Amino acid sequence: MTPQEIIVRPVITEKSADLQEYDNQYVFEVARQANKIEIRKAVEMVFGVRVEKVRTMVVRGDVRRVGRHYGRRPFWKKAIVTLHPSDTIDFYGEQE
Repeated sequence: MTPQEIIVRPVITEKSADLQEYDNQYVFEVARQANKIEIRKAVEMVFGVRVEKVRTMVVRGDVRRVGRHYGRRPFWKKAIVTLHPSDTIDFYGEQE
């Protein structure tokens, strides 16, 4: 898999913003079959940063209802990536 296939999207929530600000950790949705080593290499290649640690978890899809019909959201994999203290990733284009 290519790095662009491994990293699906960044997860931007209030909790992930706090992790970015205080712990220099970034949260990504990644491919379900990707392992920690592949995630580390993909983040280092795409964003040009040094990764110290990768934690992964599979997020279970919840049951949703539309009218009287029930369905299930898909399962997805989340990776919390800890960067070297001097490295950052700019998702918003604020840094020059």
